[in-house]
Amino acid sequence: MRDHRHTETRNKPQGIGARVQRKEDSRHLHGKGNFVADMFLPGMCEVAFLRSPVAHALIGKINIPEQYASSIFTREMLDALDITADSTLPTYQSSTQPPLAQGKVRFVGEPVAMAFAKSRAEAEDLLEEVRIDYDDLPIYADVHSSRTATEHFVHDDWNNNTFLTLHADRDFEKHSAPAEVIVNRKITLARQCMVPMEGKAVLAYWDHQADQLVIVSATQVPHMIRTAIALFLKMDQGQVRIISPDVGGAFGYKCVLQQEELCVAWLAKKHKRPFRYIEDRREHLIAGANTREHHYDMTVYADKTGRILALDARITIDGGAYSVWPFTIGLEPGQAIGNLPGPYDFKGYRCISECIATNKPGFVPYRGVARTGVCFAIEMTINALADAVGREPWEVRLDNLVKSEQMPHINVTNKHFDSGDYPSSVRRALEMIDIKRIREEQQSPRADGKLLGFGMATYTEQAAHGTSVFAAWGTPVIPGFDQAFVKITPDGGLEIRVGVHSHGQGMETTFAQIANDVLGIDLNRIRLIHGDTSQTPFSTGTYASRSLVMSGGAVAQASKILLKRAFKIGAHLLGTHVDNVVLEGSNFIWGDKTVSIADIAEAWYLSPQRLPSDADPAGLETTVGYKPRVDTGCFTYATHAAVVAVDPELGSVEILDYVCVEDCGVMVNPMVVEGQTIGGIVQGIGTAMFEETPYDSYAQPLASTFADYMIPGASESPKIRVDHFETPSPHTEFGAKGMGEGGAIAPPAVIFGAINDALKPLGATELLDTPVTPRKILNALHQKNTKTATSERSSS
Repeated sequence: MRDHRHTETRNKPQGIGARVQRKEDSRHLHGKGNFVADMFLPGMCEVAFLRSPVAHALIGKINIPEQYASSIFTREMLDALDITADSTLPTYQSSTQPPLAQGKVRFVGEPVAMAFAKSRAEAEDLLEEVRIDYDDLPIYADVHSSRTATEHFVHDDWNNNTFLTLHADRDFEKHSAPAEVIVNRKITLARQCMVPMEGKAVLAYWDHQADQLVIVSATQVPHMIRTAIALFLKMDQGQVRIISPDVGGAFGYKCVLQQEELCVAWLAKKHKRPFRYIEDRREHLIAGANTREHHYDMTVYADKTGRILALDARITIDGGAYSVWPFTIGLEPGQAIGNLPGPYDFKGYRCISECIATNKPGFVPYRGVARTGVCFAIEMTINALADAVGREPWEVRLDNLVKSEQMPHINVTNKHFDSGDYPSSVRRALEMIDIKRIREEQQSPRADGKLLGFGMATYTEQAAHGTSVFAAWGTPVIPGFDQAFVKITPDGGLEIRVGVHSHGQGMETTFAQIANDVLGIDLNRIRLIHGDTSQTPFSTGTYASRSLVMSGGAVAQASKILLKRAFKIGAHLLGTHVDNVVLEGSNFIWGDKTVSIADIAEAWYLSPQRLPSDADPAGLETTVGYKPRVDTGCFTYATHAAVVAVDPELGSVEILDYVCVEDCGVMVNPMVVEGQTIGGIVQGIGTAMFEETPYDSYAQPLASTFADYMIPGASESPKIRVDHFETPSPHTEFGAKGMGEGGAIAPPAVIFGAINDALKPLGATELLDTPVTPRKILNALHQKNTKTATSERSSS
């Protein structure tokens, strides 16, 4: 569905705004995708890793049988640098991550040794023969035990276990003082894994002809991985080539340098032969990077109507053992402290955001980076505020949201909201969910005994944020201009080369649509080349909902440059002035005469005698760098709402209806937008109801298979309805905004709000910790019953 009040009508059947099928789907549906696991090279060996069985211990003697010594390696044998991700953030404590553990291990599953053989099974058999002595150290399984440590810190050169602490204070005392209502809530998100269909995957070999180390990696950021491999293997970048083929999902898991990538690259450099490592699912669930584990202590200050005056918060993040390269652990607390106020307009803000090191796998950016947590925290707090002042939760939201007439708006944490109508998205979501009917139905008991509940949440998604933002976060690699190379081929087709890489976003389609919108060349004649550092211009890669805005903007600008050159040649071939020529499709027309782009390409490449004497010598190809006019990012926003039915006897939850009203600016392909949104919502449902990586007191992971780690499937995914507003961003090419992460941000807040709403008439304890499970629901009801019984005994 589309709200035409906000939509710019476009008539081009393949250009921006068209619902064309994705070009890349055909090969995947026919089993013709090309993934690392599909690749085999002559003489290739498979690599396996021996991983630590304990969370924190000194490494003693490592005994490797002599007959296997040439195939098994430990850290001391690798002439590679440790992975170091430094940050310029104040209070940041730097950590180094060895490619294989050295001196001590810091989490269960940390690789200590690696072996290679003709098959993965044989390599694992070799590792079974290795004996390692461990001397146990104190284990920090959570932030609470880690905070109280006085010795044997996670990193020996630190003086505590805190990665960093950030502070914000914006006129808090002034604006909190007049508050008539104060509400406090403590809110927690469980630790999760990313669980892409394809885990880590890397194949490395030495190209003797090019004298290059070639690494084929399932990565989101091929150019950054090239930089990292060259840095940590002490090589010239010209000797390193990264190829990223089809990637089976990533969600942030593949936007950092992995230890295994560095190890396999080192093997190929040393032995000058092919090596490959494919992560199995158990490795991913045990040792793969974790995410989402946030703790919030929220206090909101408001007037008696629920108008927010100030917010006081403390955010504590369990960062695991290591800070990842290049984004560092500073990204998560930085995003959290900056985005916690969400789309709301208030003046007083005080927040402490800290990240604590524990004996768990390192924290990696995951779809939504901190914003799923901050949305959950602020929205649950607003629900509590609405309850405290006796109003409907949407009424309090509407009073506090930034209004359309305030745009552009700079909020309390200096976020630059560029455009949009946040309250209208709330009203539209209420209309789609039919809130009046839901409230009426809640007044009458259902035949099945289940309880109806309604929940909603509104959020902003900062997308395509650039140089100034990442510089403020102190990361070692900071994005600048993204470049696109665009070339009209000799037969009138189009070739596009970009440095970003797709792992499911449909770039081969949407980038072609952008070029088609300018040049009119048929999508079937447009080819996108990406994922190879030897063939594409530099980009920091695909993350932060940036690719379509940044590289897509470069494609648009480059296409416009080529269009101008083509017009000049076309006018010359038509025998008229360029001002007399019009473009229809990919044809240049003057009166009854027509010249196609193919004719122009033929003149440039094959018949240059037909060209005008002042033809641009740069020809029909160009490289353009682009970033938005304001690099603080553009802000997509949305309101999600849901209706659930809760069984008070079983604690089960059924999502009866789920709606999303989203504004990501001008949509290049609404079908791709909806697919991304729906996929993100299902991931958010996983965060809300299913996914958790629990640890015992020894920091042993308790979910190592899909029997223990639950993810939503088809039967747990409701029908999701999506409606669109289109408010063009004033800062980007063709008004687009990024939206790849947004769907995953709101669902926990929406679903928890709906469940709490359903249980409220029974006086159940408020649910504030993900994931919500039947046991937690029944416990909430039981605690209510216990409190009621205690109260009755006291009164008697």
